[in-house]
Amino acid sequence: MRADTQQMTIGALAKAAGVNVETIRFYQRKGLIPVPDRPYGGIRHYDNADVARLKFIKSAQWLGFSLDEVAELLRLEDGTHCDEAGSLAERKLGEVRKKLADLQQLETALAELVGACHRQKGNVSCPLIASLQGHCFLKQ
Repeated sequence: MRADTQQMTIGALAKAAGVNVETIRFYQRKGLIPVPDRPYGGIRHYDNADVARLKFIKSAQWLGFSLDEVAELLRLEDGTHCDEAGSLAERKLGEVRKKLADLQQLETALAELVGACHRQKGNVSCPLIASLQGHCFLKQ
């Protein structure tokens, strides 16, 4: 550990990174955060590089990367593997666009059903319930 880095406990690390202690331990078990050595009879200490790594992980997760994908990005974090990182991001972008298209279809279907429910008069079967009972939205 460099002399110019701040040493902190796991609790201070969690606070600095905006996560909880169990999140750090979970990431350690997954190999995303290194476990520092514990001095004999002492406690483990972390530094600003660990804070930066945690923030990197949380940022990548916010963008939709899975923990396996985050691990791959961490492997590339020296900044010299832009093509590989770009490929990962392109795949993720494709997944996001597919989800957006699916959500747009879902929005259209629900809007039509809500409209049909609002137009429904009298003691007739509810269009939403009838559609769900008919399983017309199951993907084959």
